[in-house]
Amino acid sequence: MGQKVHPFGFRVGITEAHKSRWYAPKALYGELLVEDQKIREFCDKRLNRRPPFAAVSDIHIERTREELKVIVRTARPGLVIGPKGSEIDALTQELQKLTGRNVVINCIEIGNPDLEAQLVAESLAEQLKKRASFRRIMKMKADACMTAGAKGVKIQLSGRLGGHEMSRREDIRLGAVPLATLQANIDYGFAEALTTYGILGVKVWIYKGLYEEIKEGEIQSKAAGARPRARGRR
Repeated sequence: MGQKVHPFGFRVGITEAHKSRWYAPKALYGELLVEDQKIREFCDKRLNRRPPFAAVSDIHIERTREELKVIVRTARPGLVIGPKGSEIDALTQELQKLTGRNVVINCIEIGNPDLEAQLVAESLAEQLKKRASFRRIMKMKADACMTAGAKGVKIQLSGRLGGHEMSRREDIRLGAVPLATLQANIDYGFAEALTTYGILGVKVWIYKGLYEEIKEGEIQSKAAGARPRARGRR
């Protein structure tokens, strides 16, 4: 049987930083872990599944004794912040009610949504719901990723594609996608399209180059361990 490994989990602690950055004693650890998951699910439902559809790809969480910091990576920061900051204030209050902690929300803009695997997967799922031709949209999205500067892309769809009786799997590959290379910066995204004839799964892998090539300006947070790092050669 094929052994599949999640591209992010494979790299955590080696070249990728954790998406939750905090320390807790053993007795409190489980509670905070569940709270992190609730925050992620709440933000996803609030920002991605209903208006304003803010194209949030990732949520990072940092904790100190005093506050809980939620870092939202989005392609549309204006929709997360809202007019005069009304949306972000409402979200902050809702998260404070959910967690009972002092919450601070930071927005980080994604410069190029076509290089963000989660956003590409969500976009494909959205078009599949509208009964678009799956081969055509796969080809279009793969081409758009390569044009945006990706070194390789792989898109895989599975389920009752085109409404066929038998479920199957289709994929498209352009460029190189070295999944087993820890030094390779591979972004992975997964989304589901809920259609009238069943759920279709969408998986996207985007190869952006080596971690050594990441510029200092692309650091997403100042916290320790928040930046992907190149692994030193021994």
